[in-house]
Amino acid sequence: MRTSYVWIPLLIAAIAVPLGFYYVDWSKSGEGAGLYSRDWSPEAIFAYWNPDEFYKSVESVVGEFSGEQCVECHQAVTPGVVNDWRKSGHSKPANNQAVVYCSDCHGNNHEDLHLPTPDVCGTCHNVQHDQFTDEKRYGFPSHSLALERAMDAKHFADKPKAEVTACVQCHSVASKCDSCHTRHVFSAAEARRPEACITCHSGPPHPDDETYFHSKHGQLYLAEGENWDWSKPLSKGNYPAPTCAYCHMDNGKHQVADKAIWKFGLKQVNPLTSGNQIRRKQWVELCGDCHEKDWSAEQLRQLDAERKLSWSKLYEAEAVLKDLRSEKLMQPSAKQRPPYPGDSPDAFLQYQRIGFFEGQASAFYNVSPIERDYFEMWYFDNLKSYKGAAHGDASFVDEGQAAMDASLETIKRNAERLRSAGEGKLDKDTEGNIWLEGEYTEYNRDHN
Repeated sequence: MRTSYVWIPLLIAAIAVPLGFYYVDWSKSGEGAGLYSRDWSPEAIFAYWNPDEFYKSVESVVGEFSGEQCVECHQAVTPGVVNDWRKSGHSKPANNQAVVYCSDCHGNNHEDLHLPTPDVCGTCHNVQHDQFTDEKRYGFPSHSLALERAMDAKHFADKPKAEVTACVQCHSVASKCDSCHTRHVFSAAEARRPEACITCHSGPPHPDDETYFHSKHGQLYLAEGENWDWSKPLSKGNYPAPTCAYCHMDNGKHQVADKAIWKFGLKQVNPLTSGNQIRRKQWVELCGDCHEKDWSAEQLRQLDAERKLSWSKLYEAEAVLKDLRSEKLMQPSAKQRPPYPGDSPDAFLQYQRIGFFEGQASAFYNVSPIERDYFEMWYFDNLKSYKGAAHGDASFVDEGQAAMDASLETIKRNAERLRSAGEGKLDKDTEGNIWLEGEYTEYNRDHN
């Protein structure tokens, strides 16, 4: 009799697993892309951000053409493109290799053209392509998973289209190599300069540009970089000071996720795992190109100390919010506000999400003021301090920590104000659905 019960979970698994695969395939079969493709539709510009999914060849020209014919025609139609191509290594390859024409990257059938995705580039640059795609085994964050990360996020299908279009402009690094190598020159020298990286790595969530340029490394680059020979490989002795690519793509390796210890600084990790011990040795060895190894190891320990301090403050703020939630003092309540992206407004269990591990990574909006204070503390102040510590800019560490202290005090002060207002007054349902209706909410609901 007992053995018969063994078949019940096996039978359930045999049914559930195929259904799960079917559901994922079904969810990806909509007009958009990713896990929530049925909940949004692409704008025309998405053809360039995600060409595999959305690019369609132009219909103005019909026929198949040789590479020489492409150049002849586009010299008149798009002369800038052709002039850039003439400067590139594709037009004058070394070692008696064949010229790489437009048709080699875009196809020769004008009715079925395509943009050169990493897979297309990988037909020739297979070493770089394999290194790039190998990033996936390290998980997020990584360049090769950046687009998937964006489109598989619930808020991607919920936020206004103008916002997510701006997100995908950078996250499209996963789908096209010209995020780093500008078309149609595709110069390695261009990609070695910091500007190639800070096109995306800038702004409050990831102030890599400001922290690098404020550091001694960045100051040397700003003072002398115009005179450096950027044609040289990213190896020891070739550059007076390191750049983004020198540190994160040492010796030109197209793999930047393998040395990440703190994983972007958005969640607390154990820096002393066996994997992170190996990464520490890699960083110390790299920094050893210019610095003493003991000094380099000490910089990593200081980064650890900064992370520990920052997370102690973040957890303290989270505790304040969780206490308010348990006392039902955060307004509007979860049932009074629009649901989190992808959630049902009629869900039986609804609660305010607090902190990274409850999913506040998706709560860019739709939160009460005190929750927003915490989000900015976590996403802006915290990362300002982290990036300063990671890039050797002590001023940003000081500013980030001071901002976190101010945010924490604001959260504590506002928590006391909510408590002094009294639970009895705040826990009543608000008349009408002022947080569920309105021009913005209705437009967003109907147009995404």
